[in-house]
Amino acid sequence: MSVFTNTIGIDISKDKLDAHDYKLRKHEIFKNDLEGYKKLLAWVQTKHGKELESILFCFEHTGIYSLCLSVFMEENQLIYSVIAGLEIKRSMGITRGKSDKIDCFKIAQYAYLRREQLQPTTMASASLIELKELLTIREKMVKHRGAYQSHLKGLAIFYKPDKAPLLFQGQEKLVKELTKQIKVIEEAMEKLIGEDPSIKKNYQLATSVKGVGLIVGATMLAYTNNFTSFENWRKFSSYAGIAPFEHESGSSIKKYKRVSCIAHKGIKALLSNAAASSIQYNPEMRIYYQKRVKEGKNKKLVQNIISNKVVARVFAAVKRGTPYVNTLNYAA
Repeated sequence: MSVFTNTIGIDISKDKLDAHDYKLRKHEIFKNDLEGYKKLLAWVQTKHGKELESILFCFEHTGIYSLCLSVFMEENQLIYSVIAGLEIKRSMGITRGKSDKIDCFKIAQYAYLRREQLQPTTMASASLIELKELLTIREKMVKHRGAYQSHLKGLAIFYKPDKAPLLFQGQEKLVKELTKQIKVIEEAMEKLIGEDPSIKKNYQLATSVKGVGLIVGATMLAYTNNFTSFENWRKFSSYAGIAPFEHESGSSIKKYKRVSCIAHKGIKALLSNAAASSIQYNPEMRIYYQKRVKEGKNKKLVQNIISNKVVARVFAAVKRGTPYVNTLNYAA
């Protein structure tokens, strides 16, 4: 692993980049476009020469605004690390005041102090990036459709559709159109997965676990960078917010293990649905669920345990390279 002697912190907004050179304590502003990226690189090279192997660029994940910069970093073989904004914010301690200039300094400082622990980011393939965008669009459409469906149910309590057609017809058309578009997106996702042999193989392995279908499988592919970004299933469970953690201090505070509120809520909800599906369709999980509930365990707690089991089995199948086998079928 490279030993970084300097860090460049970059605060990204829609129109500009604020960059801070930690060693030189220099701040500069660039446009958030290709020309701005080139000027940023030239600025760093002017200060440090063209040998940039010992410099780590660091910036927050800001969706589409940081994606273009990541592509530029990859194309120019620069070493960079994309960090979650919450992680940097919590590392700052008590702060007063906020500006883009201060933020880029804090990012550079964060990266410099942790330069031996930070892992350089490897950008996902174009297929996985597109897959993640399709998942995001589908999620929004599903939420909008659910909102219209819920409103229609509420209206039906007080109105009859034939007596107040304007209250129903427009929303019913939107529900039908959204359902149609959701189907189109799902078909596009299946096609995209099938075009890449490596992604297709891991998708087939992931969906060999009962409870894991298209959406859960595609989500795990996209957010694990085809199962390369997380060392093991426990770290992914922690990222998703389903891994339990101890909560104790000395002899006075000792509570049951609980999940953290710091989580990817979307993935957590999907894994909860996967657990519910597994309980319904997988006899092994159904027996386990019924047994633990009968013992007095909380139903949500047991369902969360099953969510972790599903994740563990998916990672095991992918690591092993063979589909998951339900051992209950072979029990004596």
